[in-house]
Amino acid sequence: MALKIEFVFIVAIVGIVIASFTVKLNDSQSKVKPMTKELEFTDTTFTEVDTKQLQGRAHGMSGVREKGVLTVYHLQYHTNSIDSLVAKKGTYMGKIIYLEGDVVTDYKDGYHIETQQAEYNQKSGVLNVTAPFVLTKEKNLLRGDTLTYNAHTQQMYGTMIDATLYTVDK
Repeated sequence: MALKIEFVFIVAIVGIVIASFTVKLNDSQSKVKPMTKELEFTDTTFTEVDTKQLQGRAHGMSGVREKGVLTVYHLQYHTNSIDSLVAKKGTYMGKIIYLEGDVVTDYKDGYHIETQQAEYNQKSGVLNVTAPFVLTKEKNLLRGDTLTYNAHTQQMYGTMIDATLYTVDK
């Protein structure tokens, strides 16, 4: 029993039609974003020094450097005047660290500052609090909308201040 050529052609045509409906041809290019990360890290400590002394030390649980901007998550930062500066996110842009999320700063002179958003200038040592804050030192309590504190000159400027201060009796 021989196969008829018509039967073979019909099976081939049906196969080609089925294949043409299941295969999708596309001329467009795939939309893959180019990788822009320069550095990615976990559980890392950065030590900043100059020719004379230690400038600061930062520890982060994770982070990334992308397009020249370093972002550190769960940041812990220390300097000569700061015992501890902690934030959920710190973004380094030049000499300024932009801090976001549960920012808590403890200075060696006894000030304790809590806020949600702040900026720390590494060069001048000025902490600029840009969100409502609570500042304490011993029993003294200060609340306000914004605060600028220079640890080197020990000068503080704030807006919308509500304070409870205890003075020494003489």
